[in-house]
Amino acid sequence: MNGLDLRSLEIFRAVAIEGSVSRAAMKLNRVQSSISTRIKQLEELFEKKLFLRQSRGLTLTPDGELLLTYAQRLLQLSAETSEAMKEGKPRGVFRIGTMESTAAARLPEILACYHQLHPQVEIELETDTAGGLMERLLDHEIEVAFVAEPVSFESLITEAVFEEELMLVVPQSFPPLENTREISGRTVVAFEPGCAYRRYLEEWLLGSEIVPGGVLSVGSYLAMLACVSAGTGFAVVPRSVLEMVSTKGRFRLYPLPDNVSRVKTLLAWRVDYRSTKLDALKELLPAI
Repeated sequence: MNGLDLRSLEIFRAVAIEGSVSRAAMKLNRVQSSISTRIKQLEELFEKKLFLRQSRGLTLTPDGELLLTYAQRLLQLSAETSEAMKEGKPRGVFRIGTMESTAAARLPEILACYHQLHPQVEIELETDTAGGLMERLLDHEIEVAFVAEPVSFESLITEAVFEEELMLVVPQSFPPLENTREISGRTVVAFEPGCAYRRYLEEWLLGSEIVPGGVLSVGSYLAMLACVSAGTGFAVVPRSVLEMVSTKGRFRLYPLPDNVSRVKTLLAWRVDYRSTKLDALKELLPAI
């Protein structure tokens, strides 16, 4: 290989994301030896070691992290160039990041309609916390993201598309609350730090002088509601998610003050990103 080519960068990115040559080979439908050869050629080209082999797979070296940043940008620019030069119909891979609540309660019908209207677009839907999504968006790992307000990056454009109402959820086994301060000393069941709704929850607890007895971090609303139902503690969950599950006889629901309960979901994208895929998505989303 005499120079850098986009196909090598695509292979490098796949190995970096998958953390494994074998998984990258399966994703790209290539033989493992071809993947390994491309990585070796890149390392020879830059005279840098790009990966470290560890017990759980491959991890990027600092030089590999730097190359991944540029690879993401170059591959995205290449995709945007190809799309711009073709006649107007959306096509290609569209990597959408979203919070789990939005993926479960808001997007299924919208994405089904999108697929019906634009079958040449391959949507890759990835869930993460709002903080994680912002990092991935700024690092060019995804094209757009659904995140909770606020977003204050000059390099991003946002549009409000949904409004969520956060509810306090306690197990049915708890006695009825006369005052929400009565949950002091109980365990909070929440997503890991970086979750926007956890931030709103923590602000409400602090402002209400509620001191939880501890925090149990979980990775999904299913796990969160199961823990609350079992009596582990309390949680804050969007009403749209609660409407998808059976709450009767399992939970007690309480409204939160308006200043913390009403949270807008924003569609965010980079200021330098232009795409007919994005335009088509925006046409299907409500404006609030």
